[in-house]
Amino acid sequence: MKSAVETLNPTRVRLTVEVPFEELKESLDAAYKKINQQVTVKGFRKGKIPARVIDQRFGRGAVLEEAVNDALPKFYTEAVNEAELNVLGQPEVDITELKDNETLNFTAEVDIRPAIEIPDYSGIEVEVDAVEVSDEDVDKAVEELRERFASTSPVERAAVDGDVVTIDLEAKVEGEVLEDGVASGVSYTIGSGELLEGIDEAVTGLEAGGEATFTSELKGGSATGKESEVTVKVTQVAARELPALDDDFAQLASEFDTLDEVKADSRKRLENMKQYDQATQAQERVLEKLLELVEVPVPEKLLVDEIETRKHNLVNHQLGQMGLDLEKYLEIQGKTEEEFDAETKEQAEKGIKTQFVLDELVNKEKLNVNQEELTEHLMRRAQSSGMSPDQFAQAVVEGGQVPMLVGEVARGKALAVVVEAASVKDTNGEVVDLDDEDETAETVEATESADSAEEKTEA
Repeated sequence: MKSAVETLNPTRVRLTVEVPFEELKESLDAAYKKINQQVTVKGFRKGKIPARVIDQRFGRGAVLEEAVNDALPKFYTEAVNEAELNVLGQPEVDITELKDNETLNFTAEVDIRPAIEIPDYSGIEVEVDAVEVSDEDVDKAVEELRERFASTSPVERAAVDGDVVTIDLEAKVEGEVLEDGVASGVSYTIGSGELLEGIDEAVTGLEAGGEATFTSELKGGSATGKESEVTVKVTQVAARELPALDDDFAQLASEFDTLDEVKADSRKRLENMKQYDQATQAQERVLEKLLELVEVPVPEKLLVDEIETRKHNLVNHQLGQMGLDLEKYLEIQGKTEEEFDAETKEQAEKGIKTQFVLDELVNKEKLNVNQEELTEHLMRRAQSSGMSPDQFAQAVVEGGQVPMLVGEVARGKALAVVVEAASVKDTNGEVVDLDDEDETAETVEATESADSAEEKTEA
């Protein structure tokens, strides 16, 4: 077999392959054997029909077609390996010449990973938010804890903001009561915004037994997105009573004995959260700077496929679960379809570039993934998916996605190398030490956005 490579553009090549006919013998024998098992010829036992009889009865062309279909993947793979190409997706194959007992010639056009030159990234400088927790932040956290331990007691007065009302609801669309538009004994905190738009104004000022009607767009059910006339009846008004902020509350709501200890713990928790956010912010901004330094051509078909995948996932999974379609989603977001398409393309392109650059860094820095790192990553992914580690691991293995997980971990390590080499300062001008945050902020959204593209690039 002889092969040659023609570069069509930085992300696509054409392979020209010439195969001497004798190298098709194994596939020809397999073709005769397969046809032997599929046909019957009077006077011959099944599987024992001579090749010359198959040629006479069914045509040599049928045998050649079967043999070529069997042989092409093997010769294509040999040509790819010989040229040391890093191919993406499936090739477009064209048989240019097939002469019986002489030769098989074909071409294969396929996308390839572009050659990427990683520049010196040690000079990257980024600024991130400072970790600052104010007394107001602590007070707000303690107040939220206090809210969770609030009690309620019925009152004989009109409902006000913050009260908990028990209500009955009836929703009509075009004068007809919806089958799923009736609910009784619903508990609702006025001002929480957890039910329909307009309900706060409707129930405020009503006493037990009071009733009001308002118009609102339904958020769920059979008439999602439609304007509805909603009748609400208040059956009980209850005032919320907050516990006093003292040491007794500290002992009720936490493992601490004093309110000062609760506040100190709240401050520490807030600092930890802001440190995590700071580490994630550093990774995102370092990655942005790195991508600015590298020229990364993107294969057109890969980009188109990635855009379609993102739109499909949004429309059929995320929006579907919320009872929305794309048109309604764009209306809520205040975007045109053109703006949405442009943003999706930009995000898809960034995801692909991120994967290419970080994968090249993995190779350049010779980064490996050990079993412990893979297990830790699997545990995190299982937690975010809502599955048990065992269930998630089984799904990963059955789906053949272990290499994908290894790639995610490796890219996270590659990004950590760049972040470590970068100069990161906060808005106060202080140098930020991210060593303690490496595990908690192992990867950022931008690296994960490349994961859906990875399945295509590994195909």
